[in-house]
Amino acid sequence: MRKFLVVLDDSRECLNAMRFAAMRAAHTGGGVQVLSVIPPDEFNHWIGVGNIMREEARERIHAHFEVFAKWMRDKQNVDPELVIREGEPVAEIMAQVAEDNDVGVLVLGASSEGRGPGPILSELARNFGDLPIPVTIVPGELSKEKLEAIT
Repeated sequence: MRKFLVVLDDSRECLNAMRFAAMRAAHTGGGVQVLSVIPPDEFNHWIGVGNIMREEARERIHAHFEVFAKWMRDKQNVDPELVIREGEPVAEIMAQVAEDNDVGVLVLGASSEGRGPGPILSELARNFGDLPIPVTIVPGELSKEKLEAIT
């Protein structure tokens, strides 16, 4: 089954990327894989403190994921898969795409705040040519109705 890979982070544009991925998966018989990357700089503390912070980050990710997952299951009949990786976001996105052959499309949200498309998208743009899959960029300001119409 082809999976739509979408990145879960704290950005506003993440919401539309999640919606788009779930709607496309529902309409095409695909799946959704949600990737959350914990940056390594969050744990540059003593080992014990770093381990506690890492576990707290994972708990926050699971709670955030469950909000999206419930909507995907209830409204789109899609049961998403969560993948948590640690490292630099773009490197981990590239690694996930390389490691999971079922990932067929990378879905990213673009910021609408006038400061560029967002840090992940800006950095990843330099690596688009190295990706073995297409990338869908979803504008952060698209309405739910517009998303439904184009998916």
